[in-house]
Amino acid sequence: MEMLDTADDVLAVRISHRITGDDLDRVMDRLDEAMARHEKVHVFVETQAIDGIELQGLGAYMARAMPLLGKLNRFGRVAVVADQAWIRAATRVESAILPFISYEVFEPQDRDRALAWVTGADA
Repeated sequence: MEMLDTADDVLAVRISHRITGDDLDRVMDRLDEAMARHEKVHVFVETQAIDGIELQGLGAYMARAMPLLGKLNRFGRVAVVADQAWIRAATRVESAILPFISYEVFEPQDRDRALAWVTGADA
């Protein structure tokens, strides 16, 4: 996993292959930092060839993520760039469940456009 250098109100991450508990902790740490400084936080996630998630640490992540349900209004634009159709489909389902969050799903060739959209640089 790689944290991408972006504006302070944007959580931007590139994840490939296996997602670990440490990866999830780093994402939550960065999200907590951004939410402490900004009313709205935008999210950019780029995935490449995801082939699994480590179950160890998933429970701790879920416990840490649950309070975010009360802060959903603090999320702005969410862009997901995925090379796998199942991730794009899962993101569209999540977007339908959370219609008040502005989600966009992109394929890898549109990565730069996705990052510009989530950061507001395309405005």
